[in-house]
Amino acid sequence: MKFKNRLVPYLLINFCFTVSLTSCKTENKTPQQSETNWAEQHLEMAADNYKTLSKNVPIDQFPTTYVNDTLRFSDSGWWCSGFYPGTLVYLFEGTQDSMLLKTAETKLIELEKEQYNTTTHDLGFMMFCSFGNAYQVTHNPEYAEILKNASQSISSRFNPKTGTIRSWDPAPWNDKWEYPVIIDNMMNLEMLLWAGKHFTNDQFTEVALTHADTTLKNHFRKDFSSHHVVSYDTISGNVEMKNTDQGYADESSWARGQAWGLYGYTTMYRYTKDQKYLEHAMGIADFIVNHPNLPKDKIPYWDFDAPNIPNAKRDASAAAIMASALLELKNYASEDKAKIYFHTGEQMLKSLSSPEYFASQGEQGGFIIKHCVGNMPDNTEVDVPLSYADYYYVEALLRYLNKIELIN
Repeated sequence: MKFKNRLVPYLLINFCFTVSLTSCKTENKTPQQSETNWAEQHLEMAADNYKTLSKNVPIDQFPTTYVNDTLRFSDSGWWCSGFYPGTLVYLFEGTQDSMLLKTAETKLIELEKEQYNTTTHDLGFMMFCSFGNAYQVTHNPEYAEILKNASQSISSRFNPKTGTIRSWDPAPWNDKWEYPVIIDNMMNLEMLLWAGKHFTNDQFTEVALTHADTTLKNHFRKDFSSHHVVSYDTISGNVEMKNTDQGYADESSWARGQAWGLYGYTTMYRYTKDQKYLEHAMGIADFIVNHPNLPKDKIPYWDFDAPNIPNAKRDASAAAIMASALLELKNYASEDKAKIYFHTGEQMLKSLSSPEYFASQGEQGGFIIKHCVGNMPDNTEVDVPLSYADYYYVEALLRYLNKIELIN
């Protein structure tokens, strides 16, 4: 692969990588201290919940959800494994409770082996949400090396012909698509961008840029809504199918998929300052915040086109991701757009912090956010707490309170 031409604008804007939430904020976009007591309180409550949860987590397992009064766990190879330690690190950043960081570091030991896992596209979720957060706090060089190895592993799934990182491998994971790429995969690019800059590795950077550009071209409709799955012909590199796996229908707008796209392109702009990524992120944001099916409390239905709205299930996990993304995106948008994005993100956070969605201590085994939807078509993890909802909720709280700097 030839990288030089593509990397010139990227390298020229490296000086912008130090931008943080604090340095980006303006007075009319940031809540006053007296207005944020509720967020501070819920950060403390979230930490208490996770202290309860941590008492019941086996040393070699990672909590995923709570169903029928029972905690459910996965091994380190599941795509959600990084969210639990990552949330603990975030809670440490918000509360400075060292016990939370110690618990996270213990769990990272079990997760470390996944740095060499080449069978999944989800290493960004697994490794950057965990080791990336931990490195930002501790600056442990061993964590940086783990992220480098994980970036190499995910890069092995990149196909220059399609210009994308493959999502699902063949059966038993997939027997429908030749080369499927899901919108979720946008969330795994930040690790590559970070590692590309940190280790001066042009290949990591180019893989992320190429995947983002190909996804921008093929995944989105004219209204900036996204397909879930796009499959490619590996000989020609052309698109062969556009479908859904977790949404209502191939042409519907699965809520969490829209959240992944919003978050992913906001992150792409942070790292590159390429205007096309900002424009695309704002297009997705406008689709979400102006959608006629977005409820008044701003917690979306699991699919914007679900057939039984207004009785369809809500997906609090999608709201948490959207809130976190909007609270970053408002830093880059024009003043009028910034106000809309900020207030929508704030409304989402306040709704998630209400008793309707925020679990009291021990109510959901220690999880924080209730009423999430994992996979409605398969009827799995429906109307339950989910580890990634907790992660992005806490991240959004910290961004709202400006307690963390963006990793770049």
